[in-house]
Amino acid sequence: MSINTIIFDLDGTLLNTLTDLTNSVNYAMEKYHLPTHSEDSVRQMVGNGVTVLMERAIPGGKSHPAFENCLRDFKEHYEIHKKDFTKPFPGIMEFLKEAHESGYKMAVVSNKFDLAVKGLCEDFFSPYIQTAIGESPTVAPKPAPDTVLAAMKELQANAHQCVYVGDSDVDIATAQNAGIPCISVSWGFRSREFLKEHGASIIIDSEKELPKAIRDSQSLRE
Repeated sequence: MSINTIIFDLDGTLLNTLTDLTNSVNYAMEKYHLPTHSEDSVRQMVGNGVTVLMERAIPGGKSHPAFENCLRDFKEHYEIHKKDFTKPFPGIMEFLKEAHESGYKMAVVSNKFDLAVKGLCEDFFSPYIQTAIGESPTVAPKPAPDTVLAAMKELQANAHQCVYVGDSDVDIATAQNAGIPCISVSWGFRSREFLKEHGASIIIDSEKELPKAIRDSQSLRE
């Protein structure tokens, strides 16, 4: 059975969101007189959802008395400013268009909160991304497979038809837990060396390598 469904991570895979995330983190930090962070620092904090992002950003994490207020203010600021500097990585729109025209079904699953995920996908990737699922109280976050399984159900696809594309160790574990192959991309928030250390079996450096990587992931299953 050939692969006809591609499930993508969002931040660091399809969209370069780092500047807007950093700006919203630092907005909350400054409001409560806490130390701010560089983009390179925030790059290492993302991947497990906004609660963990802020837990890593705030000294003392959840034990800090301002944690809940910081998290709330980050979310409110990010919702307003999430498209200030965010844009697709080079070549992504061309790939999505070609994949759509070739008949692939495509979804996004993310640990970013659900409202932002759906809004960003609608704004940037309509009509190519058919399903977008983010963090919510009703579904376990990655690396649990729940968001992937929910996307597969919505797209009426089974594991043998799917491949996952992501930029982090969380994505590698998510794909493994969902029972589907993972293509890791090196242009996102983690380096090629980091991905290798965390078990990546296919790593690509350009979106132009995606078609071959999808074929290679198919051969791994045969």
